[in-house]
Amino acid sequence: MMMMMMMMSIRMASLPLIFLLIVQGVYSADDESDVNYSPSSICALKGSTVIINCTYKYPTGHPINNTFWTKINSSDPPDLSEDSEYRQRIQYLGDKHHDCTMRLTDVRQTDSHKYYFRFTTDKNKWLGVPGVTLNITDLQVNSSGKEVTEGKSVNLTCKSRCRLTDRSTFIWFKNTQLLSERTDRNNQLILKSVTREDTGNYSCAVQGHKLISPHQYLNVVYAPNKPVISIKPSGEILEGDSVNLTCSSESNPPVQKYSWFKGNKTSYLGSGSTYIISKIRSDHSGKYLCRSRNELGPRYSEVTLNVLYPPKEVTASIGGSGEILEGDSVNLTCSSESNPPVQNYSWFKVNETSHVGSGQSYTIINFNSSHSEWFYCEAQNEVGSQRSAAVSVNVKVVSRVSFSATLGIGFCVGVCGASAFLIVGMFICRRKSLRRKDSEQTPEKDDDASNDTYTALELKNRSSDLYDTLTPKQRC
Repeated sequence: MMMMMMMMSIRMASLPLIFLLIVQGVYSADDESDVNYSPSSICALKGSTVIINCTYKYPTGHPINNTFWTKINSSDPPDLSEDSEYRQRIQYLGDKHHDCTMRLTDVRQTDSHKYYFRFTTDKNKWLGVPGVTLNITDLQVNSSGKEVTEGKSVNLTCKSRCRLTDRSTFIWFKNTQLLSERTDRNNQLILKSVTREDTGNYSCAVQGHKLISPHQYLNVVYAPNKPVISIKPSGEILEGDSVNLTCSSESNPPVQKYSWFKGNKTSYLGSGSTYIISKIRSDHSGKYLCRSRNELGPRYSEVTLNVLYPPKEVTASIGGSGEILEGDSVNLTCSSESNPPVQNYSWFKVNETSHVGSGQSYTIINFNSSHSEWFYCEAQNEVGSQRSAAVSVNVKVVSRVSFSATLGIGFCVGVCGASAFLIVGMFICRRKSLRRKDSEQTPEKDDDASNDTYTALELKNRSSDLYDTLTPKQRC
């Protein structure tokens, strides 16, 4: 009796322990039951299909009545295939012998959970603890710098909240376009020496999966491009026009300030993308510089303005100096400033409509008093024309004929007078010489006026002799 009571006590004590083991799903070797999950923890991409590999064993001689998966660790857990959230997505791939593999499609963030395999025999019910852990993750693009200066490098990394179990190959997209050459197993996209064309939205994915990460914007900053200057009006610029110079330049960040200079970088004119010149003048011609600047630096560009204007400061002048003598050539010259240069010069007499000559210089050959007049010139280019003030060529002219006569008479008087004086002097000298000679060759005679008298013929002959015989050595 005592022995029987002790045995009943042992049996009663063992019942709670057996119940506890069944409820918690803990299996001992004696039970000959076991559930294995491979792997015990899974990280899967949202939207992907997950296969949980599972094997089990059960006591020999006890056929399997029922198998299913659950996410509740209890004595009577629900079957997931009957849950509305899982009904269309879960599929049991195992059998009622040893395979308990399960497939879950289109996994969601809410599917992150621990899952258990449940089976029953004709004898007992088992729950495969500790179960398998499923983590659902999305993808994120991390950048070593969301803003990078042109010419530098940047790394983009495709990350998940948990470590993916498969050996994944990552693919990259820029502005939703696949970068086929950027496939990499190390989940990094390395951009070396970036250019402004690398600016855009980047996203990543695992090859073979439809999940694409949210995009990450990469901002490549750079100094302004060389500015472009436009001129309005775009054609010829005429003096008096209103001219607008507009400067534009691409940069990131945008240009902070435009500045204008004339001639060089120190001759500051003003700021703003547009510089306006009202009623432009000829002295506005020249080189203009635009400077565009952002926080990364400045860039310059230049343009040249060519202001066209009709001839101005037209002047007619007379060449040479002093009096114009009748018979001389008179040269008139016309000078002018204009842009483009003067194409035609025309010469006019005052009060006459038709021109008397053309060309920058006008020459009057064999000038005489009938040419005395007021003259002016007209300079013309493709823009317009202008006349000079008139100049007088009515110069007091000395007649060349009367001047020659006067000069001839004076010359004649001087030469003839000198000749007569010379002849008379030589004649007297000759006469004295003859007298001395006669007094030496003839006897003395009384003074007689007839002895000193010569006939006109003799005087003429003696004068002729004097011219013939007089030499420079003879002196009175």
